[in-house]
Amino acid sequence: MFTEKEVKAPNGIGFIVVLFLVQLSALSLTIYSLPNNPALTILGLIANIVIFIGWFGFFMVNPKEGRVLQLFGKYSGTVHSSGLRWANPFNTKMRVSLRVRNFESSKLKVNDKSGNPIEIAAVIVWEVVDTAEAIFQVDDYEDYVSIQSESALRNLATSYAYDHHEEEGISLRSNPIEISDALKGEVQDRLGKAGVRVIEARISHLAYAPEIANAMLRRQQAMAIIAARTKIVEGAVGMVEMALHSLDERNIVELDAERKAAMVSNLLVVLCSDEAAQPIVNAGSLY
Repeated sequence: MFTEKEVKAPNGIGFIVVLFLVQLSALSLTIYSLPNNPALTILGLIANIVIFIGWFGFFMVNPKEGRVLQLFGKYSGTVHSSGLRWANPFNTKMRVSLRVRNFESSKLKVNDKSGNPIEIAAVIVWEVVDTAEAIFQVDDYEDYVSIQSESALRNLATSYAYDHHEEEGISLRSNPIEISDALKGEVQDRLGKAGVRVIEARISHLAYAPEIANAMLRRQQAMAIIAARTKIVEGAVGMVEMALHSLDERNIVELDAERKAAMVSNLLVVLCSDEAAQPIVNAGSLY
């Protein structure tokens, strides 16, 4: 298990000055000792070679970026300080972006909890928080994010129904906040081992598959009509009950059971009809 270890790399500007002065001194030593002191000349040549290799130790660290240092296969640490830096020239310096990134999955065709084929896609907002895990725990952390995010999205889609219909509970369409939280937790569980933190996860596309879209649309329309009719009938019954109760309380007119039934029938027709009723005025006696 790798855990990020931050190291402080020296400022590269200062090292340029130091290396330049040392290189100049080594060249001067080699030139002045060349005719008289072969041993000192050889030492100067070795020093020049070592200093020349030291020039390859410079590297640039951009803002919101980390450089993972690896020496002969061993993890040495990560440099986060931005600017020109210097480290052991034999270190390999792998760049890892720490910026916030988006990943939008392709439209996946899966079956929901009820077995209905649906199309679903999601947007995952993520960032690298542990460069050592991102580099060494997985082969390619960007590819790992894309594959695991789509896998988590498929698993989420099969765990919930597209819509409530008859059953109660959380559904993909009716509970976007709960679904987003569940998707974020599902993706984070998979990406945590790669040193990745999921900032946000939201469904960007949700629809029935084309082969059942028309049938499910008719079903939704029928359910909406039934729900509306139920409310209308409940209101109409309440209004009829209130009308009969008011007539009895105020002794406006006495109605026998047959005429009460006729009145209830007429009121329900007027209140529950799709179109405006045409009244017929009775200008004669009550009987």
